[in-house]
Amino acid sequence: MTDPARGLPAAPRAGQAALRWLLFAILGLFALFYLMPLFVMIATSLKSLEEIRAGSLVALPARVTFEAWGTAWSSACTGIQCEGLRPYFWNSVSLSVPAVAISTLLGAVNGYVIAQWRFRGANLIFSLMLFGCFIPFQVVLLPMARTLGFMGLTGSISGLVFVHVIYGIGFTTLFFRNYYVTIPVELVKAAKVDGAGFFRIFWSVFMPLSLPILMVTVIWQFTQIWNDFLFGVSFSQAGTQPVTVALNNIVNSTTGVKEYNVDMAAAIIAALPTLFVYAVAGKYFIRGLTAGSVKG
Repeated sequence: MTDPARGLPAAPRAGQAALRWLLFAILGLFALFYLMPLFVMIATSLKSLEEIRAGSLVALPARVTFEAWGTAWSSACTGIQCEGLRPYFWNSVSLSVPAVAISTLLGAVNGYVIAQWRFRGANLIFSLMLFGCFIPFQVVLLPMARTLGFMGLTGSISGLVFVHVIYGIGFTTLFFRNYYVTIPVELVKAAKVDGAGFFRIFWSVFMPLSLPILMVTVIWQFTQIWNDFLFGVSFSQAGTQPVTVALNNIVNSTTGVKEYNVDMAAAIIAALPTLFVYAVAGKYFIRGLTAGSVKG
């Protein structure tokens, strides 16, 4: 027998369908395996301490309670030290938004210059910036601390913004340069013929074409900055610490009874912004990663 629609034998078509379902089943098992920790975190955060001690980690909560979430978010402060995540969460927002915006803009200009406005030493400069992407965080701690002290930015959110902008320029330049080399040079030549200058070409020609790589850069930088712990703990002080440092303080607190539900709720709260960004713009991230892979 043959499939009248495709002209294929029925047996091979049935085998292909079985193989497809087998593949779906395997992928589903992998998804369950990787999502299990998230499930345990959410379930634990919705339980009381008594239920956690008496029950199983993978069991659903018998009585859903958001008390742990309120405790993790609350901001009962003594002096300049706070117990909950709320003030530190907004510290991370105040840090991430300007750092992402500034490093993305500088990376776009750098990539535009290196890709489309050739000059002597462009390849050397790009190679040095690329080399900076692979310098471990620990190597720059001491010189960065001295630089922040010289600039009077020690222990401030502005200092953390400066650190992440400097460390992120190499990555953002790499992303934009590899994307801009795929844009035809004829567009630049035509704009020059029409009398457009350096910045007019950048804003009117390149930026409207940059949405895919712009999304990649924003997601990459936001994730790196929001999840950073080393720079946050090294260059901040009480009152200016980001949410990752506050989360570490909550989880490693040894005073009183260990509140696992509060720890899990705090971890989820700290991870929500990056989860939201990937959920909303994940497809643009994949599309932008492949956009500049053909040439460059």
